[in-house]
This record gives sequence, structure tokens and C-alpha cells, in this order.
Amino acid sequence: MLGRFINKRVLTDVALEVLGSFLAAVSIYNFALNGKFLMSGFSGIALIIYRLTGLPIGMTSLALNVPVALVCYKLLGRDFFFRSLRCMLIFSLMTDYVAPLLPLYAGDRLISGIYTGVVGGIGYALIYMRNSSTGGSDFITMAIRSKAPHLSIGRIAFFIEVVIILAGGIIFRDADGILYGLIINYLTTQVVDKLMYGVDAGKLTLIVTERGKDVVSAIDQCSGRGATLLSAKGGYNGQDKQVVLCACNNKQMHQIRQAARQVDPQGFIIILESNEVLGEGFKELQAK
Repeated sequence: MLGRFINKRVLTDVALEVLGSFLAAVSIYNFALNGKFLMSGFSGIALIIYRLTGLPIGMTSLALNVPVALVCYKLLGRDFFFRSLRCMLIFSLMTDYVAPLLPLYAGDRLISGIYTGVVGGIGYALIYMRNSSTGGSDFITMAIRSKAPHLSIGRIAFFIEVVIILAGGIIFRDADGILYGLIINYLTTQVVDKLMYGVDAGKLTLIVTERGKDVVSAIDQCSGRGATLLSAKGGYNGQDKQVVLCACNNKQMHQIRQAARQVDPQGFIIILESNEVLGEGFKELQAK
């Protein structure tokens, strides 16, 4: 039974890695290459090398990735290392041998950029969902993070990506390529986040007040949303407080904020982004 479960999981991993790598390869070879976009990551470096020397994008990307992966082996862990190595090989083969079988998009550059970001984002999300990676700057980001834990992963990754895009822009003297590259990178990130964390993203509101029940009632009346009432104590004066916790969608946020202000103008309102909300009134949580 355990063996069947493991085999099924491995087959699922490989199937999604193949599909994800195919989509990522198409976004690079069939859209980004002909659009002359400046991409981030090692794929972006491979694109630069291809435009300068004609060396295959996939194999160049693999050649750049493997040494970095070996250096970062301890940081990655054995399982993640071998999954990523497998995915890097699949991605390289897809880029050099499968994607070229499809026609290159030669239409509007803006449309090409949009498809580069969306198709690539879907592909990378499928890969990340299986706890794998196509390598690239992900490994370097993790290595830097281990040496400088005070730096956020987002800042490190953004810096590396911008450096690669700017380097390509300087080499080819393409200001438009830089702008397209930054937009595509942002679009890809948004698609990955939406697919991995759900399209049901919303807001989480924390309202610190002395009139918790009144605030809960006002929220229910204006938006139909339920709320959770928590007991709290002021850190400075030790005064008893209440915290109203309410998850809502983006459209309801303004109504809830206004209602809380009307009930308690002195209340302290904190609004947070939530990647995904599961439960009653949102996407139902399904048992597996």
C-alpha cells in the first residue's frame, strides 16, 4: 500500500513537472525569445547568451544551474535537490526540443509580453506546487539568505532579478526590453501567487476597541460578515480591550472600516492581506 502511494505521488510529481516545464519553456522560447524580452533568473541569462552566441537556451540554463545546485546542496536538502535536478533536466529538454516544434509568436509585442508572464506563471506554479524548482536564482537567493538572515527573501530575489534584467538591457541597449522584463517578472509573480495561494485572496481586519460587540454587530449589518471577538489587554496601561477579527473580501473592506469608525472613532484598525480564506462565506475547505 505504501509503495503504491509513493509511486502514485512520484508519477504525479513528474507529470506536473513535465506540464509545468512545457509551459515555462513555451513562455520563454515561443514568446520571450521572439519578443526580445529581458527575462530574470538563469533562463534570462541563457536567453542573453543565446542572442550573443546561439548556444541552446535549455542546455545553457542547465549548465548554469547544476554547479550552483551542487554548491547549495546542504541548503536545499537531498529530496528538494534531486527533485529540482530532475525538473531542470525536463525543462532543458522541453526548451530545446519540444518548444521549437511549436510556432513562434510574431505579433504585437505587448500581447507577447502578457502571454510570456501568464503562461510562464502557470508553468512555474505547477512546479512549485510539487515542491520542486527549475533552479536559477532561487538557489542563489537561499544561499544569500543563509548568510544574511536579516534580509527578506523577497528583497534578495527582487535584487537578483533586477540585476539580470538591467545587465541584458545594457548589453543590448534596449530600454523597452528592460521595462517589458520588469512587467513580465511582476506578472509572472502575481500568477504564481494566485495559483499557489488561491484566487480567494482578501483582507483580514483586526480592530482593537472597547466596544467589541457593537463593532461585531455593525460589521454584520453592513456586510453580512461574521467576526470573532478576542480578549486583550493594553500593553502600556493594562486596560482591558477587545479585538475584533474579521476576514472579508476586498470589496467589503471599505464598508467594514467605515462601520468600525462610526461605532468607535478611537478604535485601532489593522488591515492585513490574506493570501487565501477558507471556510463559510469563502471557498469551502474540502477534506481529502
